[in-house]
Amino acid sequence: MASFATNCKLADTVIRGLLKYWPITNSSIEVMFLSELEEVLEATQPPEFQRRMVPLFRQIASCLSSSHFQVAERALFLWNNDHIDNLIKQNRKVILPIIFPALERNTKTHWNQAVQSLTLNVRKIFSEVDPQLFEECSRKFKEDESKKEESKSKREATWKRLEEVAAQRSGGGHEPVMPQKVIANHVSSSG
Repeated sequence: MASFATNCKLADTVIRGLLKYWPITNSSIEVMFLSELEEVLEATQPPEFQRRMVPLFRQIASCLSSSHFQVAERALFLWNNDHIDNLIKQNRKVILPIIFPALERNTKTHWNQAVQSLTLNVRKIFSEVDPQLFEECSRKFKEDESKKEESKSKREATWKRLEEVAAQRSGGGHEPVMPQKVIANHVSSSG
């Protein structure tokens, strides 16, 4: 990263490379990538940051949601860096909607207390900097969760109806019901 410090124009290329080769199954390497990312972002100017912030924060949102506490914690530590925190605040209208669901889920369901606490701190930063945007993201998150729950309920009801129809056609027993077309094909190929 020494040559990177002398040429911050490389930020776009380095960030793109980090995102392209981001480890999916190795959490210790993912923590290392987050550390490298912090170094790169430390030397990144706003125009370079803005070019890569959407895919970058989709990946960071994924890290925030990680069940591996070191990955989530390391991602949350990015807000401890003043330069990165300022870049995020300047671009919060794009970034917060991307990461808000991960932040919300962490506060409610992450198993690690330190991750929950750090997440609450990051949420507080956003709610103080732009309360209106924070409330808008919160409202949208609740709507999306409600739609997911509604869709899940409909799916479960559909399966329940299918099971009832199958049970009626089979005479109430638990044996599987073969559709008539499959039975007809089986009979004609056997004879």
